[in-house]
Order: sequence, then C-alpha cells, then structure tokens
Amino acid sequence: MMRVSGSRPRLHVAIPVALALWCVACQSDVEAPPPVRPARVIVVEPPAKAASVVFAGHVEAQDQASLAFRLGGRLVERSARVGATVREGEVVARLDPENEINELRSAQAALRAAQGALGQADNQYQRQRHLVERGITTQGDFEAAEQARTAAQAQVDGAQARVRTAEDVVGFTTLKADAPGVVTAVGAEPSEVVAAGRMIVQLARRDGRDTVFEIPADLARAAVPDVEVAVSLASDPNVKTHGRVREIAPQADPVTRTFAVRVGLTDPPQSFRLGTAVSGTFQGREQTALSIPFTALVRRGQDSGVWAVDPDTAKVTWRNIDVISAGPATALVAKGLAAGDIVVTAGANLLREGQSVKLPGMEPQ
Repeated sequence: MMRVSGSRPRLHVAIPVALALWCVACQSDVEAPPPVRPARVIVVEPPAKAASVVFAGHVEAQDQASLAFRLGGRLVERSARVGATVREGEVVARLDPENEINELRSAQAALRAAQGALGQADNQYQRQRHLVERGITTQGDFEAAEQARTAAQAQVDGAQARVRTAEDVVGFTTLKADAPGVVTAVGAEPSEVVAAGRMIVQLARRDGRDTVFEIPADLARAAVPDVEVAVSLASDPNVKTHGRVREIAPQADPVTRTFAVRVGLTDPPQSFRLGTAVSGTFQGREQTALSIPFTALVRRGQDSGVWAVDPDTAKVTWRNIDVISAGPATALVAKGLAAGDIVVTAGANLLREGQSVKLPGMEPQ
C-alpha cells in the first residue's frame, strides 16, 4: 500500500510536463510564413511597332555561271570579252584539239578493223549454216562459227562506243554558252595551259536581276523570304522598283559578321545594270510577341514561366509562358503574358507561390 500511494504524486507532475512538450512540438510543426523578399521588377511593354531600315547594296545577276572546259589543254582561242553579249550555243573559247582528234582517228580505225573481222566471221557463219543443213559439216564446226560471229559483233559494239566517246572528247575542246547573257569576267588568255574545271568565262544570264545587301545579324531575322523591299538607285533615288527577299545567307561573313540577303527585282529598269549601287528599304515585320529580360525566365523541368506580381497585394503568382526565342539578354513570349503585367527580373528562383515581395519605387495601384 505504501508503494502505490507514493507513485501518485509523480504521475501528477509527469502528465502536465508531457502535455507542454507535445504543444511545443505541435507549434514547431506549423510552417512559418515566407519572408517578404525585395524584388526587382519590370512592367511588360507592348510590342514595338515595325520600323523601316535602309541598306546600301549593288545589282547582280540572278543566275551567274562560270563556264569551264571538262578537260585540260592549251587555250588557242577565247572570243568572248568582258562586257560582250553572247547568245545561247555561241562558241566562247577553244582548246587545241590535236591530241583528241588523234584519239578519235585511232578509235575509228579500230572500228573499221572490227567491222572487217565481223564481215569475215559472218561469211564463215553463213557457209557453215548451209553446210550443216546439207549434212556436209559437223554441228561443232557450225557452233564455233556462230560463236566467232557473236564475238566479232561484240568487238564492233565496243569500238563504236569508243568512237562516240572520242567524238565527245573532241567536242569538249569547244566551250559554248549554255544560255544568253553578258560576260562579266574571264579567267584565262589564249596560249595558256588550263586545267579542267578552271573558269574561262563568267556569264551573267539574262533571266533576272538581284540586289545584294549586307545586313547585321539582329536585323537579318526580320528579312524573312518573300518580304517586300523597295529598291532605288543610289545616284538617282527617283528611279525605283520593288523586289522580294529571295535568299538569306545561312552563315555570316567571317570579316564583317553580316549576312548577305539577295532580293529578286520585279521588272527592273534598264538603268539597273550589273554592279550599280542601290539602296533598299526593308519594312520590319509587325511584332506580336512580348519582350522580357532573360533573367525573368524560370525553368521547371520542360516548362518555362515567370513570377507575376499583383500590384494590389504585392504577392507573386506563377505564370506558364510560351517562349518563341531566348537570347543572352531578352526572350520573346508568345502566350502567358500581357502588356502591363509586372514580372520579377531578379531573385525569381528564390520565390514561392503567394510570397510577398517588396517593390522598390512602385506603389500599389
């Protein structure tokens, strides 16, 4: 009885202590509200209006070809001169054809010999055929004559092919214009020994005219194909025509770091001669995407978003956005934002949904 009565005071003391510790543990499990963080923000501006940009360029042929021989040799004639107008099929240069003509004569002689052998083999075949029909010769002799005629015919076919090849090679010693045009450059003079493929005459064909402009990289993106460009003479701005972007160089010039843009002209006047200096006015495209600083982007796996600030409560909300392109400084957004939205540009990775931020220099609306 003494042991039981002595244990009761200890229980009265232990129970309140346990309850106090349990309450402290419960209070420690309650998450503290996130602190108010200072944030740098910007107001999303409306898309900028398109602006016209003028660049200097020059006129080139839309299709320019370098005419060259298929084989090497000594150049004996070059009738085309710089600035000359040539017709389709007109001879512009010749090589010394002596070696090629000798090869042709040799092939023709081999063909005649093969044709003579074929005639003898055919006569022998005809005699054996008559004899075997009369039973005078053996079947083996007849088959041998037949095989000899077949072999002779194959020799004739091969000789004819060599003659045609030799004739083509002789034709390769004559260089002809494949289309009408104007000679813009020459690459060899008579009496020179030229290699196969070396440019002899550069021909600007008359199919059309292009103007070539060198454009910086940031503006080359606006010069998408089929964009209309107004072109005028540099010496007389009153002489104008129009064209459309036909080709954009995929690689920048290694020296100037600019991109070559070719504009195909529509019915250019006669004064738009090759090499003429011109100026082109590029009309920028209407921007529909919004521009934000690259530091405002936050990645969540495959998704991209920003923290938008409510100016009334100064609390942030997560916004998923569709990013068109992202550069070192800015990003273009197609969906998810509107002009006038306030987004966090510094410290965005430290924020949580509904967290309050301090907006220096901005008062709630």
